[in-house]
Amino acid sequence: MRTLIGILIFAGFAVLIEYLYVWSVLIRPWGLIPPAAIAVALVLTFASYALRAGRVYDYFRADVRGGFAPCLKLTLQHNLLNNLLPARSGELSFPALMRRYFDVPIARSMTGLVWFRTLDLHMLVTAALAAGILSWRWWAPVAAAVWLPVPWLLFVIGRRLRARMTAPQTTRIRRLACTVAHALPVDARAFWRDWGWTFAAWAVKLGAFAWVLTLFLPMPPTAATWGVIAGDLTTILPVHGVAGAGTYEVGVITGLLPFGVDAHAALRAAVNLHIFVLGATLAGGALSLMLHGRTARTPGAAETERWM
Repeated sequence: MRTLIGILIFAGFAVLIEYLYVWSVLIRPWGLIPPAAIAVALVLTFASYALRAGRVYDYFRADVRGGFAPCLKLTLQHNLLNNLLPARSGELSFPALMRRYFDVPIARSMTGLVWFRTLDLHMLVTAALAAGILSWRWWAPVAAAVWLPVPWLLFVIGRRLRARMTAPQTTRIRRLACTVAHALPVDARAFWRDWGWTFAAWAVKLGAFAWVLTLFLPMPPTAATWGVIAGDLTTILPVHGVAGAGTYEVGVITGLLPFGVDAHAALRAAVNLHIFVLGATLAGGALSLMLHGRTARTPGAAETERWM
């Protein structure tokens, strides 16, 4: 049902854009942008992909040691499926790809993915709060003080849970709980490495996308950052268009309107930003076909499986 709704949103959005602006007119600004500017934006976007691959490589280091290229391949393919498939169904490709390339148990890769998405959401909201502070929103510093420690608190709770589950568990539920506990960062250094990879990846990505947005519609950097963040936050909606069409643009516009940006101009800029995002996604998917795939199984992976 959600897939059907996503297809209808996509089709309706495409028809609406053709009716309001005509697609050929809407994409005309691409011919006015220097190719070097697009090239730099693409380089930055691919740098963010590499940083996300580095996070996977670091987090699953016992399973993927010596295999950064397969991690990058996995990240690009996961990003492609996640951006194109409706209702976030592309997320399911992560555990499947981890099993295919590294023989990582599905329960472990799924809990790792949940941890990654927790950090991603935390970083997005943190970036929004930082933009709010720069815009002199009185509530932003208060909200930031409450929000910033959340991942650390989750890590501390997980560490205490793991300390109580050192012996092999007998029931299926306890084995699953043990797998979840052991999938969290093992110590403070691992936590801060995860956080550092996430911060770097999102800083580069948001910077690149905000810059692309200003190429299509001049605006203050803070406004562009808010627009990009709001667009990315639409991915947590239960239903959205195929490839995010329609819902992504609504998110970007919602982030721009408080800064006095004209709604029609914001829609045109949001559509062109989305075209850039999807173009980078497709280019990344094509690049993944040229990267080395499966790595040799390591002893660390076998040690991990004893919790299954």
